[in-house]
Amino acid sequence: MSEAPFNDRFLRACRRESVEATPVWFMRQAGRSLPEYRELRGETDVLTLTRNPELATEICLQPTRRYDVDAAILFCDIMVPIAGVGVDVRIVQNQGPTLAEPFREDADLERLRPIEPETDVPFVLETIRLVRKELRIPLIGFCGAPFTLASYLVEGKPSRDHVRTKELMHGRPATWGRLMDVLTEMMVAYLRAQVEAGAQAVQIFDSWAGALDPDDYERKVLPWTARIVEGVADLGVPTIHFGVGTGELLHLMTRAGTDVVGVDWRTPLDVAWERIGGDRGIQGNLDPAACLAPWDIVEQKVGDVLRRAGGRPGHVFNLGHGVLPDTDPATLVRIVDLVHQETAHA
Repeated sequence: MSEAPFNDRFLRACRRESVEATPVWFMRQAGRSLPEYRELRGETDVLTLTRNPELATEICLQPTRRYDVDAAILFCDIMVPIAGVGVDVRIVQNQGPTLAEPFREDADLERLRPIEPETDVPFVLETIRLVRKELRIPLIGFCGAPFTLASYLVEGKPSRDHVRTKELMHGRPATWGRLMDVLTEMMVAYLRAQVEAGAQAVQIFDSWAGALDPDDYERKVLPWTARIVEGVADLGVPTIHFGVGTGELLHLMTRAGTDVVGVDWRTPLDVAWERIGGDRGIQGNLDPAACLAPWDIVEQKVGDVLRRAGGRPGHVFNLGHGVLPDTDPATLVRIVDLVHQETAHA
């Protein structure tokens, strides 16, 4: 039997080329809601799982067997490269990344160093190589944006108000700049290694950028994110920039230079696209909580996102954040099929 052809619909949409139907993938599609993932994981923490390429590969592939998605995303965590250079970071269940010793003084920056991906995180690159042997859809690699990584380092754990991070940003701008410089160079090297290992697109997660006002984002964050995009531009793979609660920052995020800007569910997709500009792709933006509603509500919500996209080139359908743990996988199967059916054309 002949091998199935490679489905590059997602890559074409990222480049705003014509597609026969809107591509779909889900942030956090690997893990969380899948019973086979929970059975495989058991009590093992996420960082330990990522260090086992065979297990990480299996987790990455699990959703592609259930859903007719148009892209897979690497199973990893944004803090993996930070741990890879020796920072004591742990992923605490029901809390997230946690540091025993947060970065609070200038001397703490000495705990970071340039990353050597083949030495510091070889398991990530091996996972990419293994996954690519199995997939007939593109694989997305990713990293955390400097601001979001810095917030975990400074706060020591997820934060609602990011007070300590902003205190460092405003009170010690030189230290802030050095921290962002180091993280930026690390992420450039990390993403380049992922692409060289086989990742066919990359996403930059700036999960906490929505905590900033536009002025702080423009002056204290955007220049470093733009440097990451510039640092991988020559590799020729599509780039995506995603943040949560960033509706008022979208016009600035566009200036980072990615091919696609991901938007959460708080801003209607057509409004978000106006802020981003018609020369960029857009990714999103179904509310993840809507997936827990009765199907008629889900169908209505999906239809609204598609209506606002208006069939314009460059739309990648996704949730406005990650899949929630209580999501029924059968609902995601139906969403993928619905998007493909509703947007199919010759």
